[in-house]
Order: sequence, then structure tokens, then C-alpha cells
Amino acid sequence: MSAPRPASELFSLQGRTAIVTGASAGLGARFAAVLAQAGAHVFAAARRIDRLKELADFDARIHPVACDVSLEADRTRLAETALTTTGRVDILVNNAATSGETRAEDESPDAFADVLGVNLIAPFHLARLIAEAPVPADGPTTGRSVINVSSILGLVSAAPLGGASYSASKAGLIGLTRELAGQWGRSGTRVNALAPGWFRTEMTADLFGDERSSRWVERNTLLCRGGDGHELDGALLFLASDASTYCTGQVLTVDGGWTAR
Repeated sequence: MSAPRPASELFSLQGRTAIVTGASAGLGARFAAVLAQAGAHVFAAARRIDRLKELADFDARIHPVACDVSLEADRTRLAETALTTTGRVDILVNNAATSGETRAEDESPDAFADVLGVNLIAPFHLARLIAEAPVPADGPTTGRSVINVSSILGLVSAAPLGGASYSASKAGLIGLTRELAGQWGRSGTRVNALAPGWFRTEMTADLFGDERSSRWVERNTLLCRGGDGHELDGALLFLASDASTYCTGQVLTVDGGWTAR
């Protein structure tokens, strides 16, 4: 039996390059900071470049890239920027997302398609761009890691809150994760999904700001509360690092027990 690797080495991202989309706020900003603290050079992408520059002030290993993931040209430029700068991309965190109308009858087909464009088509394209890039001979050789940030709403209904396009896109992202894992497993590229529950972010500010809604979350979560951003740090590092080299096509749900009811 080989000796166990120290945890500091197992979860280290030294020498690696990561891309995080939707990194200007919320979970995305946290993801970028966590990966940088673990040693990775992180290309933090979002439309709000001023927010990204503030994030870069936090850690010199964070490189801000203005990017609208709904645009194919921006996605291509993002991948090329990371590859040209460091010669590699080892980790892709497809975090950028948008939400649609709450009531299905209020959502037009075009609006529905727009949500899928950001939440599903963009992650597919970015993952393909990274998977097609050549693997450099130097540096880590344990394979690339693609982490698609889905949601518990890709696993269970959002009722009574609603959100047809958002739920459909997040469920589709789980299906995409499994399919890409199957297609790319032989090349060593791992593809997994992270499915957070109700976390306090800009997107959920109204939910947690309303007493009735906040009590609804507490009542239906086994741990009786919403999640805090730091409670995804370990799950993210697990999927990004050598700690998960034999894990692909999986959905890691971090939801306080919401989906276990």
C-alpha cells in the first residue's frame, strides 16, 4: 500500500490554471478566491469588470477577464486568453447563470431560450473549448476537471417558487455533465456537477430578505437553515483537485438535506 498523500498536497492546485465564469459576485467570486488560495492561476470572467478588478486586488493569482458568456466570441476569447497566458487550462468552473420568469405562463419561448443560452449552451461550448486544447507536457498530469454548477432545482421542482427555464437549464446541465463524462473519460478529462441548495447570494437576496420565504427554507431543509458561501469551499476543492481523480459524471449535492426529504 502506498503512503497516503498529505491533505495539503492532495488539495493543492499549485501550477494549475482555472477559469471561473460568473465570478463578479456571489458564489462565483467565492469560487475564484478559493481556487486562487489553493495555488491556481484563476481567470475570473464576468460582464462587470470593475467587480473583477476588486476581486483581483484580493489575490494576484486572479486575472479579470470581461466576458459575456451568452456571446460565442466572448467565450472563445476567454478560453484563448487563459491558454495563451499560461499555456494550459486544468479547471473550468461553469458558474455563470441567469434566471427567468417565475411563472411558466409569463415566459416567452424566446426568453426561455435566452436562459438556456447562458445556463446550458455556454457551459457546453466552454467545456468543449477546454477539452479540445492540447495538454502541455509539463505540470500536473492528473487530467482536467470541468465543474458544472447546477442546482437542487435541476433535481427537484422549484414549486411553489417556479422558474421553468432555470430548472430546465439546471437539469439539462446535469445530463450534459454525465454525457461529457462518458465521452471524455478516456482522455482523462473529468466532468462533474455541483448542485448547491439555498445559499445566500445576490440571486437569492429577495428570498432570504422575506421572512415568510426564509422560514420556508428553514422548514424544508434538514439542517433548518440556508447555506453560507464557505460551505461550498470543500466540495469545490474536492472536484477541482487530485482528491477526486476517480470521480466523474457525478452530481455533488450540497443542500443542507433539502433533497433528502
